[in-house]
Amino acid sequence: MSAREVNFDGLPGLTHHYAGLSFGNEASARHQHQVSHPKQAAKQGLLKMKALADLGFVQGVIPPHERPNVAALRQIGFSGSDAQVVSDAAKRAPELLSATSSASAMWVANAATVSPSADSADGRVHFTVANLNNKFHRAIEAPTTGALLRAIFRDPQHFCVHDALPQVAMFGDEGAANHNRFSQQYGDEGIQLFIYGREEGGGGLVPARYPARQTLEASQAVARQHLLDADRTVFAQQNPAVIDRGVFHNDVIAVSNQQVLFCHQRAFLNQAGLFATLREKFPAFTPIEVPEDRVSVADAVATYLFNSQLLSKANGKMLLVLPEEARQHSGVWRYLNELISAQNIIDELRVFDLRESMGNGGGPACLRLRVVLTPAQLAAVNPAVMMNDSLFVTLNAWVDRHYRDDLTQHDLGDPQLLTEGREALDELTKLLNLGNIYSFQQ
Repeated sequence: MSAREVNFDGLPGLTHHYAGLSFGNEASARHQHQVSHPKQAAKQGLLKMKALADLGFVQGVIPPHERPNVAALRQIGFSGSDAQVVSDAAKRAPELLSATSSASAMWVANAATVSPSADSADGRVHFTVANLNNKFHRAIEAPTTGALLRAIFRDPQHFCVHDALPQVAMFGDEGAANHNRFSQQYGDEGIQLFIYGREEGGGGLVPARYPARQTLEASQAVARQHLLDADRTVFAQQNPAVIDRGVFHNDVIAVSNQQVLFCHQRAFLNQAGLFATLREKFPAFTPIEVPEDRVSVADAVATYLFNSQLLSKANGKMLLVLPEEARQHSGVWRYLNELISAQNIIDELRVFDLRESMGNGGGPACLRLRVVLTPAQLAAVNPAVMMNDSLFVTLNAWVDRHYRDDLTQHDLGDPQLLTEGREALDELTKLLNLGNIYSFQQ
């Protein structure tokens, strides 16, 4: 069956700030307390979306979440009017206000795990909302993420959006950032590769310094929800040693597309065994393995080389979408140019300035959720979220009207910021024909 990959990018929210909330994400920690630029963050994201749409890739947008999350603040003991809740939290627990104001939902690679209809027994596209329960500021995202996905993928004939797994350690689930799929053509039945960091039931190696966020149990549960063929599903463990070097999600050390896996030499535990299994199940499997002596794990983390988008072009070759940081590193850039000269798969590099996202530890791949869709399924997607010339102009104007140029953690205590955010999102739901999906609209 014919199908194509569609990328849905998260739009950075109005409260984008640097709080260093994500232990294990070294870029996030390194930029803690710096001044952020929400308007620039949103415009950088929109430029990437529009550029890829102009190149012929089908591109959609996923809106921000409401922040600060007043309901979460009420749940942990703050009371009064919404403005009083925000002001009180700013005075008594600024770190909690920061967490509930995080714009991390822009990294929609963590929004859900997605399986196309070619792999699911019921012939539908399945989404499982990630519970992200390793971090408080991300664990509060699941309800809104589910509402947004259901507002975009509305037709139950074609789509099934599952709620997040139980919010307990056993089922720690970080979404598509730990998931890969291999197929010759997008519409073919594929092999799904789930990457986990630990087995909650015990056994095996685990990181010593940073947490392993994804569990085997969660990956297995998602595979069951998506009605996948067990013989075409593979579970593999991320290398604990690279987690301890700042590889908090697999998409910081590997990226796949169709038959290709572009990854670091040290990405997986028992990497040779994993590659043998994938070749047995899918003979066309083609790994491009970057050796440690050409790009160290530290340089991969610093440049987000592997947090890139690997996209199939009309000529049958692939395009690698990279952050500016990869071009600025002489060793990484030299390796990439040698790579495209030496093999016949990736033939183009395209670089984007995503400094605001990168400062919080998320690059091109973090910003997008990949969804394989048939023509009928694409026609069933909410058309108002699909990027084109008109939507690009509309969303840029919307950002200009509502976003602040600069933001610090101190600014989060301004109740006016909450008002500004709600006014902006209320307008955005109308622009994107989403309905009343936010709690303040209920």
